Amino acid sequence: MTIETAVIIACAYFIAAFVKGATGLGFSTSALPVMTLGLGLKSAMPLVIIPSVVSNVIVMFQAGHFRETVRRFWPMFLATIPGLIVGLLILDQVNGLVAGAVLGTVLILYGVVTISRPAIHIPDRLAKRIAPISGFLTGLINGVTGSQVMPILPFFLSLRLDPKRFVQGVNISFTLSSLIMAAGLSRIGLMTWHSVWISLAGLIPVFIGVKAGSYVRSRLEAETFRKLVLIMLILFGIILIGKALLA
Repeated sequence: MTIETAVIIACAYFIAAFVKGATGLGFSTSALPVMTLGLGLKSAMPLVIIPSVVSNVIVMFQAGHFRETVRRFWPMFLATIPGLIVGLLILDQVNGLVAGAVLGTVLILYGVVTISRPAIHIPDRLAKRIAPISGFLTGLINGVTGSQVMPILPFFLSLRLDPKRFVQGVNISFTLSSLIMAAGLSRIGLMTWHSVWISLAGLIPVFIGVKAGSYVRSRLEAETFRKLVLIMLILFGIILIGKALLA
């Protein structure tokens, strides 16, 4: 590994952990664009698994309501698994730049939807029917792009959950997806012991980033920081799409 590559990876871990510490969301979504620009999507995806799981588990313990959330949304969580399997099969066959462009599109959609916060409310009865579809599509997009946020975040926003239940539900989905993704990436030869050791070493900048993000969160207006992060993700998405078009 070159010094340049190590710096890119360390910066990606720190930035993603900083966002996670400040907002409670988005480790993989924040880390992947930085790594993808320097390493390519297929090389970057296995490097975010372990730090993502560690940061998710910490947030899950803080949020509470674990059993309640699992009981309510278990069909959606289970539906994520076949979606991930299909997505990984597609990833194994597609060009890395194309997958990167798909990731860029997902990031732009995620940023626009979350910034606009459309006043959509899904009744509980309809939500039960939509939940497995949301889970499957989230797994599918995650398998192809490595991003875990679409469409599960808009779905949870439409349910108008209180913040702790929202964060718990999202992070259960993130953790399950990361564990299945680790097995799938190992199966297709992208997750190796080399990437595992890099990920373990990356826990150092992750720890520092989470602490720094938590510090900023206590002093910066949450809504202002949230919008800055989303704008940054939209810009990353545009860059990834441009990179694929110009290749």
